Amino acid sequence: MTINIDQLKKKIIYRSNYRGTKEMDKLLGTFIKKNINNLNNEDLIDLEKLLDIDDTILYNFYTGAPTDFEMENNKVNLLFKNFKY
Repeated sequence: MTINIDQLKKKIIYRSNYRGTKEMDKLLGTFIKKNINNLNNEDLIDLEKLLDIDDTILYNFYTGAPTDFEMENNKVNLLFKNFKY
């Protein structure tokens, strides 16, 4: 299966800006805008997986609050965790 990178990027950008909560729209939208062009194909797939995670879990992960969800150890999650809004 061939992945159209431009379509994937557009999908990621859209999903990052329309999450359901304004806080995550702004946080993820800004994070994606800053990093999307510096990621390779594998990273983009990891980024798409990150967007599948619930807002509350993502926000807790970002802020360091406890969560029962086990986040994958990959470049994208590390970038997000260390992102300064």
